[in-house]
Amino acid sequence: MLVLLPPSEGKASSGRGAPLKLETLSLPGLAEARRAVLEEVVELCAADEEKARLVLGLSEGLRGEVAKNAGLRTAGARPAGEIYTGVLYDALDLASLDAAAKRRAARSLLVFSGLWGAVGVNDKIPSYRCSMGVKLPGLGALGAYWRTPMASVLPEAAGDGLVLDLRSSAYAAAWKPKGEVAGRTATVRVLHAQVVDGVEKRSVVSHFNKATKGRIVRSLLTTGVRPEDPAELVEALRDLGHVVEAEPPSKAGKPWALDVVVREIH
Repeated sequence: MLVLLPPSEGKASSGRGAPLKLETLSLPGLAEARRAVLEEVVELCAADEEKARLVLGLSEGLRGEVAKNAGLRTAGARPAGEIYTGVLYDALDLASLDAAAKRRAARSLLVFSGLWGAVGVNDKIPSYRCSMGVKLPGLGALGAYWRTPMASVLPEAAGDGLVLDLRSSAYAAAWKPKGEVAGRTATVRVLHAQVVDGVEKRSVVSHFNKATKGRIVRSLLTTGVRPEDPAELVEALRDLGHVVEAEPPSKAGKPWALDVVVREIH
């Protein structure tokens, strides 16, 4: 099983580890594309702070992130699973997993990134700020930039098993499973259900979406459940206590669409 995750906007500090070594990251087929993005981001941030802030879409209060990006080559690197924070990663809580679940996480989790393309949770990276929605002056829109290298690397990473796609739309744009891979891919949407005037209404709420996705991944990792296709995933999630509504694809080459319904706030 391959699980595709979004990153988090907030990130932990880099710390005092050894600096980034691009050649050690997972998915080595992305190395040249990563190098190109890294070089442009570092040069942009080192040359013109205000221009870099605007290009990166940072508020005035996040101006300090520009200097952080300028120092990416020498900043300390930590496992990506420690760098990414926020609601999804708090719910996933990688640090508290037992040894077997951590091994499963290392094998199956990929975090998508505007800067790195995608990394494994044990890949050591520095803290940075560069979303998939950024349009760099030289390389252009990162969502489009990553499509070509991703198309040559991700199908092999997916192997012949289930692909569980939990990415947000901006990161999903960087790689859309096609053909046979798409047929064994399941996308997940989390809906918050409320009864208003006797009628149940459903909506997508960011907090519930992120937290529930984190809990779903954690439960799969801790139990060691290994569904082989989307239909088995639906049954596994229901067995784990989730309310799941599934929509098989209307034609070949399309992913399954799963709605996980959340009624309680937590």
